[in-house]
Amino acid sequence: MSDIAPPVAALVEEFAKLPGIGVKTAQRLTFFILRSPNDHARRLAEAIIRVKESIIYCSRCFNITETDPCPICGNPSREQDVVCVVEEPLDVLALEKTGAYKGLYHVLHGALSPMNGIGRKELRIDELLKRLDHEHIREVIFATNPGFEGDYTAGSIKLYIKNELNLPELHMTSLARGLPIGGDLEYADQDTLGRAIEGRREL
Repeated sequence: MSDIAPPVAALVEEFAKLPGIGVKTAQRLTFFILRSPNDHARRLAEAIIRVKESIIYCSRCFNITETDPCPICGNPSREQDVVCVVEEPLDVLALEKTGAYKGLYHVLHGALSPMNGIGRKELRIDELLKRLDHEHIREVIFATNPGFEGDYTAGSIKLYIKNELNLPELHMTSLARGLPIGGDLEYADQDTLGRAIEGRREL
């Protein structure tokens, strides 16, 4: 990109580092900002700086927040004895949008992946075990992503809990998996159909 001004090339390069953004999209974003009013570009820059300077991790659930504890952990109307374990903060947003879950969360910030050097110490697993040991939790819901790494993470944490903690009354559950509403059986993959059959319930 030696034929364009260095500041433009630098911005394209930075945009291209974002996940899911290729060079073409990075160029479009850069020229959109160039055409935008200065106030728009300034607000974007300020928002980026503000999110980096003001966002912290909740000391209880490790979700991203401006306050500690986060609004969910600090809400007394939430079910304080149910914890939903998720991989990322975005998973909390997805579950909250449903309006169906009223308990607390624990964010791992990833999934176990020995091949990629991500083990127990790289995630917030020990913090979860300490939390279960000190708080009166009756149920842990594993809402890790479906797939090998998510299933491996949930299975490993269940073993850690059973082997390292004495919590005979703790219930460990996982999200049901099956067919999407409005979907056709013929288009469902084998794993989804298999999960739907295994997770069937009485009518």
